[in-house]
Amino acid sequence: MILVCGEALIDLFVETGRSSPERGGLPALAVAGGSPFNLAVGLSRLGAGSGFLGGLSADAFGRMLAGRLAAEGVDLAFAKDSARPTPLAIVSTGADGQPAYTFHAESCAHADLTPADLPAVLPEAVRAIALGSFSLVAEPVGTAYAALVAREARRRVISLDPNLRLGLIPDLARWHGRFSELVANADIVKLSDEDLRAAYGPEADEGALAQGWLTAGVALVVVTAGPEGARAYHAAGPVAVPGRRVAVIDTVGAGDSFHAALLARLDRTGRLTRDALLSLDTDALRDLLSEAVAAASLTCTRRGADLPTRDALLSVLS
Repeated sequence: MILVCGEALIDLFVETGRSSPERGGLPALAVAGGSPFNLAVGLSRLGAGSGFLGGLSADAFGRMLAGRLAAEGVDLAFAKDSARPTPLAIVSTGADGQPAYTFHAESCAHADLTPADLPAVLPEAVRAIALGSFSLVAEPVGTAYAALVAREARRRVISLDPNLRLGLIPDLARWHGRFSELVANADIVKLSDEDLRAAYGPEADEGALAQGWLTAGVALVVVTAGPEGARAYHAAGPVAVPGRRVAVIDTVGAGDSFHAALLARLDRTGRLTRDALLSLDTDALRDLLSEAVAAASLTCTRRGADLPTRDALLSVLS
């Protein structure tokens, strides 16, 4: 099992081109989402067992999220029932397929997890912990996740995806402090080129940053670059793979699909350990990135964060 830590929320897709002035409203569709939620579902669909550690509201949206996770085979034994409301992300999609987000997440269920709520001992079946997104700097949940990572580091693979949304980070310096704390205990850092620019500025030196994380103890750094594919940084050397040409409907969930496929392949091939990660060669890295890029491209051909199953992924890899 891969234990996923972070938020589950509702993506409220607003159809801005279909306003109804006479009724004073916009059509909208409520969809289960959140980067960690998507990752947990994606892992399960790809055949890697997953569990969810985070707060889930008792409201109607929270029950919907819990029901979706359970229906997808995600283990909810680690989830916390919360009396707080479900966080909402209002999503509108531009002509280029890129989503724009407005968040309503103050004092919501995702943050309602304290260090005291952490499981005292994780089962041996938990081979890895994956975490990320804005729950990393929400409190008290961010402190709880940091404590879990510090406790479990070098005992289980730690995979970190910042999925940085500046609109939810009022203090970027505080985010950098938390991110550095987590990187010190991480085995995998997966992030997008957009994350890099948001965190370190448009002139950020990707290679230098990646090398710094490797020097700090990270085994594998992966940077996704949308249609340009992905790049990996590793002791074996840098590797890049191109993107796939697809008819893009939207890119919601593409990064989560990439992360899920990355971890699922490592798990399936017996490489979801720190020693195995460190021993990867460039051919293995290229195969790993290619499969993850294929999974992300499949998600881009679907509306919303509809991550692929193992069979669907195999159909485009064959």
